[in-house]
Amino acid sequence: MRLKFNEQLRELNSEMIIMSNMIENAIKDAIDALFTQNIEKAKKIMEDDENVDNEQKKIENICFQLLIQQQPVAKDLRNITAALKMVTDMERIGDHAADISELTIMMAESPYILKEDNIKEMATETMVMLINAVEAYVEHDMEKAREVIKHDDIVDDLFVKVKTDLIEVMQNNSGYEEQAADLLMVIKYLERVGDHATNIAEWVIFSIDDHMTQERSE
Repeated sequence: MRLKFNEQLRELNSEMIIMSNMIENAIKDAIDALFTQNIEKAKKIMEDDENVDNEQKKIENICFQLLIQQQPVAKDLRNITAALKMVTDMERIGDHAADISELTIMMAESPYILKEDNIKEMATETMVMLINAVEAYVEHDMEKAREVIKHDDIVDDLFVKVKTDLIEVMQNNSGYEEQAADLLMVIKYLERVGDHATNIAEWVIFSIDDHMTQERSE
């Protein structure tokens, strides 16, 4: 019985890695499509969002099977709980990639009036958070997870900076108010990706800390 349970846990871990790679690529491609104003790439990201949703359902099904069919001990229960919480955040990141892509299509006809440097920096820092959160899960690295949580302050500061720039554009550049408003939504989605990466890192810590507790008690 335990052998089958461990096999299902390994399957769960493999599927979590697959989904994390999917959302990492989705947000990376969404950012690239945004700055290159690539409509075709943006459309594909939106179409592929269904694959992320299907992967979430697959992982949730594995988790529910583990909970119903087996009798997980405390540390296993924490792992399964963390996985269920993490895939919710991963799915939302996939949604934000699709949201950014939709805005990219809407803005593709005109060059951006705002200098892109600060938005690119925010996008880069957000990707750093997401990649490190995923790596923290795969590597069971608590310190890396903690660094992700600290890094969120950088993304939040950049959000405030870019938001201020966009408000100034809206006030001083007639005819570009709609584009500035769309870009404001883009950076809001990027900020939320950072928040979801933080959530993932927190659940990684929740899971790893339990392993450490069990090891100390054995």
